[in-house]
Amino acid sequence: MAVAEKPESVIASVPATDLPWWDITRIPPVYWIVGVILLILPAFSSDFILFQIFGWSLILGMIALSLMFLAGYGGMVSLVQMTVAGVAAYMMAIFGTSAIDAISIGWSWWIIIPIAIIIAVIFGTISGALAVRTEGIYTIMITLAIAAAFFYFARQNYVIFNGFSGFNQVLPPHVFGVDWRSPTPFYYLTLFWAALAYLAVLYVSRSPFGLALQGIRDNPRRMAALGFNVTAHRIAAYTFASVIAAIGGVLLVWLNGQISPGAVSVGPAIDILVIAVVGGIRHPVGPFIGAIIYVILRTFALDILVALGLAGERFQLLIGLGFLAIVFWSPDGVLGLWERWRQRAGRVDRLTGRAIEISEGGEGG
Repeated sequence: MAVAEKPESVIASVPATDLPWWDITRIPPVYWIVGVILLILPAFSSDFILFQIFGWSLILGMIALSLMFLAGYGGMVSLVQMTVAGVAAYMMAIFGTSAIDAISIGWSWWIIIPIAIIIAVIFGTISGALAVRTEGIYTIMITLAIAAAFFYFARQNYVIFNGFSGFNQVLPPHVFGVDWRSPTPFYYLTLFWAALAYLAVLYVSRSPFGLALQGIRDNPRRMAALGFNVTAHRIAAYTFASVIAAIGGVLLVWLNGQISPGAVSVGPAIDILVIAVVGGIRHPVGPFIGAIIYVILRTFALDILVALGLAGERFQLLIGLGFLAIVFWSPDGVLGLWERWRQRAGRVDRLTGRAIEISEGGEGG
C-alpha cells in the first residue's frame, strides 16, 4: 500500500523553476541590498551621479537587456535594438514638441508615448521577421544592415527626420506638478522602468513561451517536430524585446533632450552589443552591470588620459582596452568572473573543511 507523501516533502521535491517566480524567499540577499541602495541613492549622491551616471546606465541597460533576451534565451544576436530605441525617440520628437516647430506636431504626451512605442515595436517586429530566417553571423549582418539603412535614411531625410541635425529640446512633460527631467525624479523614473523590464524578462523566461524559446535556441528541429512554430516564437521574441528597447528610447530622448542620426548609427548599435556581452548574457542583470561599466569608462576615460599626459581624444582606446580585458579573462563577462570566484571560494572552503576534519580525526586517534 502506497504511503502518501507529506506536503513538506512534496514542496521540497518541486524544482526551483516550478515554484512561483514572484516568491520573495528566493531572492538572494545581495539583491535586497542593491535594491535598498538604489532606492536611497539620491539621499547621498550628486545630481551628476544620478542623472549622467545612473540615469544613462539604466537606460542603456534596458536597451542591452532587450538584446540579452534575444541572444541569451533565443540564441539570436541582434544589432537592431538601438535602432528600435531610436525609432521610438524620433517618434517622440516628430509627434510631440521640439525646437523644430516646422516638423513636430505637438500632440500631448499621453498620445505620443503609446504611438512612439507601437511604431518602434512594429519596426522591431518587421526587422525580426526578416532576421529570424537566418542564423549565426547572417542574423548579425542583416540586423546590422537594417541599423545602417535607418541611420542613412534618417540622416538624408529632412522632411520628416530633419536630416543631420535631428531634433532638440525634446523634453519630458510636467505631470503631477513634477519636472521629470530634474535629476532625482528622472532617476526614479528610469529606475522604475528598468526594474519593471528586468522583472518582465525574468517572468517571460520562466513562462511556457520563454521555456519554448530556450528549447528552440538549443534544438529548433526537435522543437519543430514537437509541434512548436519556431518562426512565430522567434518573431514574438523580437516583439517583446522591442517593447523594452522602445521604452528605453523614450527615456533616452528625454535624458539627452535631443535625437539625431548619430544616436542610431552603427557605433551605438555595436556599443549595445558590447554592453550586453561585457556584463554577461546569461542573466538579465548582466546588461545593467555592463552599462554601468561602459558609462563610467566613457565618462571618466577622457580625464584619465589627460591626467596621464595623453591625448584626450583617444578615450575610445581606453574604453576598448577595458572591455577587451574583461572579455579576455571571462568570455561570459563580469557575471562569469563572479561565478568563477564563487566556485573557487566554495572549493577552497570545502578543502579547508576537509583538512580540518582530517586533522581533528588524527588528533582524536
